Amino acid sequence: MKITLRAGNVLRKGPEKILIDDYITRAKGLARGTGFLSVEEQGIELKGQNDRAAETAKLLSGIQTSDELILLDERGKSPTSREIATHFARLRDDGVGNAYILIGGADGFEPSVIKNLRPGRITKWSFGAQTWPHKMVRVMAAEQIYRALSILARTPYHRD
Repeated sequence: MKITLRAGNVLRKGPEKILIDDYITRAKGLARGTGFLSVEEQGIELKGQNDRAAETAKLLSGIQTSDELILLDERGKSPTSREIATHFARLRDDGVGNAYILIGGADGFEPSVIKNLRPGRITKWSFGAQTWPHKMVRVMAAEQIYRALSILARTPYHRD
C-alpha cells in the first residue's frame, strides 16, 4: 500500500517544509520493512480555485474510488497513534492499494463535492479541538505517518 499525504498548496521552503521532508524520509525508510510500498507528500496548487467546492474537487483529482480517503477535519475522530498504526495495518492487510490523507484548503472541504465524487465510506480524523495552521497540520500528519510505521516496525521511537 502507498500512503500519500496530500494538502492544498505547495510548500517550497521554510521550517515546516524541512520537518515534513524529514518525517516523510524517515517513514520511507520504514515503509518496505512494514509492508508498505511508499510514502509521499503532495502539495496541490489551489490558486485559481474560486471556492471551497473547486478546491475540494482539485484535491480529490486523481484519487480512485478504490483508494482509502482519510480527511483531516475538525469534526473527525481523534485517533491515538496506535489507532492510526492499526488503521494503516488493516488497510494494508485488506489489500488497499493507496491511502490518501487529505488536508483541505483554508475553509475545509465541501461536503457535497465529497459526497458526489466519493460515495461510500470516508474516514475523518482530527488533531484535537484546537485550530492549527495548515502548515503545522502537515507537519503533524507527516510525523504521525512516521510514528505509525515506527509502531508497526517496533522501533523505540513511540513510547506509551
